[in-house]
Amino acid sequence: MPDEALRYEQIGGAAVLTINRPQTLNALDLPTLDELEAQVRRAAQDEAVKAVIFTGAGRAFIAGGDIADLNSRQGLPHYLEFAERIHSVFRTIEHLDKPTIAAVNGWALGGGTELLLCTDLRIVAKSAMLGLPEINLGLFPGAGGSQRLLRQISPCKARELMFLGERITAAEAERIGLINQVVEDGDALTAALSIAGKLAGKSSMTLKLLKRNLRDGAEMTPSAALRHEQAMIGLVLDSHDAHEGCSAFLDKRPATFEGR
Repeated sequence: MPDEALRYEQIGGAAVLTINRPQTLNALDLPTLDELEAQVRRAAQDEAVKAVIFTGAGRAFIAGGDIADLNSRQGLPHYLEFAERIHSVFRTIEHLDKPTIAAVNGWALGGGTELLLCTDLRIVAKSAMLGLPEINLGLFPGAGGSQRLLRQISPCKARELMFLGERITAAEAERIGLINQVVEDGDALTAALSIAGKLAGKSSMTLKLLKRNLRDGAEMTPSAALRHEQAMIGLVLDSHDAHEGCSAFLDKRPATFEGR
């Protein structure tokens, strides 16, 4: 894959991963997915990176998959190759211990919305359009979107978006709780970097354990999730940062977290 198909930049404490295939509206193909996973793992291993931002070059975030490639496939090869790969990459993003932010600068359709669903926080430009239009191709979301969307917004609204396949505006996405914030066009990355800067001032150890607590608890019964939370906060209280935070509060000074 050409080096420019995915750009990796470190800006302050944030790793910014930019899908850079504007000629295809940043459609995801297998080489791009391979590079995306490699760069996510790079960010995960870099202690200087406190948050990971995903964005797209040009007028799209990610406009979906490569339809021509998809049309060339049969079911079993697709299941064993592309579907297996995109599920693996999206799970890697979803399970990243560091906070993740989607900076949506334009269309986020199909696989673009499905990637967005794997991130923790979502900042979207006001002219962007989101949606899962796969039904219009005789398909349905197959990169985790059907399951993640159903668990993140109202189930009846999730079904409407998947059954009708209609695009929604950034304002509508915010109204239904799919995203965090709508910003002016051109400001999505700046707003995401601002949030990443705030996250860099928190304890990276506590954020890691909080993310694990939220992710694991979502798959448990309420009673089991509460017991899990009880155990996880006990782990946090064994950290240096928890006692630094409490001591700083009592001393009326800013806390200096070390991520341990």
